[in-house]
Amino acid sequence: MPPSVLVLTGVVSVQVGAGVAVRLFTQIPPAAVTGLRLWTAAVLMAVAGARGLRAGLSGVIQRRSWRDAAVVAGFGLTLAVMNYSIYQAFARIPLGIAVTIEFLGPLGVAVAASRRLLDLLWVGLAAAGAALLAQTGGTPAASHGAVSSHGTVSSHSPALGLAFAVLAGGAWAAYIILSRATGRRFPGSSGLTIAMVAAAVVIAPVGVAAGGAALARPGIVLTGLAIGLLSSIIPYSLELEALRRVPARVFGIWMSLEPAAAALVGLIMLDQALAVREWAAIVCVMIACAGAARGGATGSAQA
Repeated sequence: MPPSVLVLTGVVSVQVGAGVAVRLFTQIPPAAVTGLRLWTAAVLMAVAGARGLRAGLSGVIQRRSWRDAAVVAGFGLTLAVMNYSIYQAFARIPLGIAVTIEFLGPLGVAVAASRRLLDLLWVGLAAAGAALLAQTGGTPAASHGAVSSHGTVSSHSPALGLAFAVLAGGAWAAYIILSRATGRRFPGSSGLTIAMVAAAVVIAPVGVAAGGAALARPGIVLTGLAIGLLSSIIPYSLELEALRRVPARVFGIWMSLEPAAAALVGLIMLDQALAVREWAAIVCVMIACAGAARGGATGSAQA
């Protein structure tokens, strides 16, 4: 496959996985769905990379590299926070809006690493988009088809959903920084695998408490497996292959299509119709992300 097809397939896979997750909110709370996603992804990655996982863990223990252990543990904690926050946002505001706000995190990392005056334009454009989306805080959740864990329209304030999306964006920014640090300390994908296992352990108490006995139902377990595949395993594999073939700045430009993909999936799968103002905000942030990506490498990872 051409690299562009790999990236676009990964983008669609992530957002379809998000759509499946939001539908599952009608049966179990978002925190339990977060647990299912991280548990299934951790198991699949641990099985696929068992040799690297063992080597990475034994290397830390033998060398007593507690700094390396702290970095990968922080990476795992960031993964847990990022996934938990974005699912809490999905439960309160439309996919397109949540993902657009979340994208401000990696945009901030890209701009912070730049020394170009032109990047001030991208910051201003992103700020304009965020300001437009902030007006969603006064929009009833019902108008966007947000759902609660009981299959009804959420009564939570959309402003809280925006706050969770901002938190997810901050966690994504931290993810980019910690993924680079982890990559320098652990070979191959072993560091990511260790971090994913750590994230699965961190989210376990919250996920089990939220889901309870429902987590043992076969239908829910299978749906959780599908979410883990669609949202983590498939896109990570495709993006890793694409990054081997194209410069990071080109990859970053392609990834800037993700907010639009999220909005379209929200419309098709969840009946989340957005206003013209919200589409304009999404376009502003997409252009800002693409513009910042042209100036240098950007980190990437999916929520």
